[in-house]
This record gives sequence, structure tokens and C-alpha cells, in this order.
Amino acid sequence: MSILKETDPEVYEAIKNELGRQRYGLELIPSENFASLAVLEAQGSVLTNKYSEGYPGKRYYGGNQFIDMAETLAIGRAKKLFGADHANVQPHSGSQANMAAYFAFMEIGDKMMGLSLTHGGHLSQGSPVNFSGKWYKVIPYYLDKETQMLDYDAIKKIAVQEKPKLIQCGYTAYPRVIDFKAFREIADETGAYFMVDMAHIAGLIAGEAHPSPVPHADVVTSTTHKTLRGPRGAMILCKEKYAVSIDKAVFPGLQGGPLDHVIAAKAVCFKEAMQPSFKEYAKQIVKNAKALADELMKLGFKLVSGGTDNHLILIDLTTKGMTGKEAQELLDKVGITTNKNTIPYDTRKPFITSGLRLGTPPLTTRGMKEGEMREVAGMIAKVLDSKGDAATLEKAKVQVKELCERFPLYKSMGA
Repeated sequence: MSILKETDPEVYEAIKNELGRQRYGLELIPSENFASLAVLEAQGSVLTNKYSEGYPGKRYYGGNQFIDMAETLAIGRAKKLFGADHANVQPHSGSQANMAAYFAFMEIGDKMMGLSLTHGGHLSQGSPVNFSGKWYKVIPYYLDKETQMLDYDAIKKIAVQEKPKLIQCGYTAYPRVIDFKAFREIADETGAYFMVDMAHIAGLIAGEAHPSPVPHADVVTSTTHKTLRGPRGAMILCKEKYAVSIDKAVFPGLQGGPLDHVIAAKAVCFKEAMQPSFKEYAKQIVKNAKALADELMKLGFKLVSGGTDNHLILIDLTTKGMTGKEAQELLDKVGITTNKNTIPYDTRKPFITSGLRLGTPPLTTRGMKEGEMREVAGMIAKVLDSKGDAATLEKAKVQVKELCERFPLYKSMGA
């Protein structure tokens, strides 16, 4: 970044400081990860200079022969990786991928079902403050109050009564395995399309550490930057009979020129996810999450649903007498990055919350395993139980730095 340092020292400083934060902090937000140097190189390439409205072989601009090459690679690899009939790799974000899927399968005002945001759904899955909640009639379903898990019989009952045009699943804060076959059966019985947003678990699915929705769903959306460990962006997978509708919904329905540098980086991450080492990585994410969850429970923390089957953990802080906001801010002070999150049937506002969401993908990328997860759980417990004691926080800060130095990040990058 020597050129940037000379031409724009303010931006250079922000990037340098962020690199330091990532290197010497414990990243535990489950929707974040560390992309490979190859992904970063592709995303920072000269492909950012090109305009390429359309699809490979059908562009509105000339000079796209090499752009076509990169996008064709990304499409082919996405299809192979997930066993899909068709892939569209142009969506800029998960929300836009979801919007395109809605456009392909519904008309404005149609009825759809999705998990309530406060129970682990996503803004773009029907929140009233989002386009999805404003444009469609959303019928929410909820987690069971006792088990804090999906109740497929209760979901089926709502679907039979409401007869939605589309039923969706795939969540941001659900720590258990999803039964996609059960959702397919509900959709078939009620005549609904079945959509899955697998953004959080795409990497686990690619690595065979979670069942795949692709054989069951009509359409599957996903981001590429969470457990899949690629660039910030998204994709849509669907059955061949819906390919034209999906492609038209993305372009010209929602987007103009795609981000060709990001699409090339998606191709790189799909190839990385095809390697045998990625399967080991995905399985280790789950092992780490279970180890972290088990240790936290031993240390007196209550977890939503009593544990985890995937990459994330949701702590219920009501028994600790603190809010998610307080916990997040305390952990921030020592370099442990988490995010406050609502828990099922939360009585607090979304900017306060009663929960704290943790995930193991970033630490797993750094090479940490179960032993380190137990260390991290111990640090979290000491910090949250300290109620802000300065000496405890200072000691934890040193521990965090020492652990990070044992698992260095982006060693080949400059300071």
C-alpha cells in the first residue's frame, strides 16, 4: 500500500489501523471471516475498471471476453460446489439476492412466510422496516418458547391456514441444524415456493458440515463472505426451470453493471471451497463452536436452545443481569469483537437486546482449535463477570494479544 500511503494518507491510516485491529483482536462475529490473499488480490484487480451489463456472451458493452471468462468460471464452480442446476453470481449483496428471488417468484403484495427478525431471521426476510416487509404481506413464524428451536408442526399449521406464495428459511442467529426436507414437505402441501437463504451456513454446506438445501429448495440465496470465506457479495442458485426468471430479476430487474472484480474473487473462493482442506475447515468450525458453547455453559452461561450444531452461539444474558449492549461494549475494551443480538421472546429493544451472538469461523480460519476455544470462553467469562473492573480488563487485553500472536494473521502484509 505504499502508493496509497503517499497519495491518501488518511485512508491509508484507516486501513492500517483496521489491519491491526483484525490481527490483534479475537473476531467472534459469526457473519465475518478473513478472506484469503488470493481472494483479496482478485477483488483488488483491474477488473474493477470494466462495465459488463448482461451475462457472458450477451453483454451490452464491448471488450468483455476476459470478464466473460471470469464470470463463467464463477458460475461453473458455484454449480459444481453446491450441486445446483443454475447459478447467478452477480448479486452485490445478500439483500439484493433475496430481493431478486422475491421478484422472480412473487408479485408485490403477495404473501410470504419467514422467521421473525427477533427470533433469528434477517431484515430482508420480512422485517416491517425493510423493503421485504413493505412490499409483501409477511406471515411470521416463531421459535418454540420452551425449546427455542424450530417447531415444524407449528410452522405447517400456519402455512396451511395462510397459504403463502413463498415459504423461506435460513437465518442469522439460529444455532441448530435446519430440516430442509420438512420445509419442502410443508411447501408442497400448501402449494408454496420454497426458498432458502443459506448465507450463514454456505461454507458449512460446501464443506459437508451441514445438510444442503439445494436438492429441496426452488431457489437458494447466499452471501459469499461468511462461512464461505470469500469476498463481500452474493449469489443465487436455482432449479433450471427458474433460471430465466432469476437472471431477469437480477439484470435488468435490479442491477446494472455487475462488480466484475468481486465476481472474479467469488470464483477464487469457490475453488478454495472445493479443496479437501476446506472440508476439514468446515468441520473444525463446528467442533470449535461446540467446544466454546460447552465451556461457556460450564462457566455458568445460559445458551439459547442449550447449545449449537453449527458455527454460532447465542448467549442469553438475562441470568447475568446485563444487556447485550453492555456485554458487547465490555468485550470490545479487551479486543474481543462480538455483537449484541435479540433472543427469542426478547423484551428489550434491538439496540439494547438480552443476547450476545458469537461465531467461530474467523478464529478457525486463524488455525485455532478446541483448546483455544476454551481459553476464549474463559476470557469472556472473566470480562463479563468483572463488571468493568480495570485490572481484570487489562489482564484480559494482554491475554487476547498473546493468543492472537500465537496465530498470526496476514503475515505477508506490511504494517
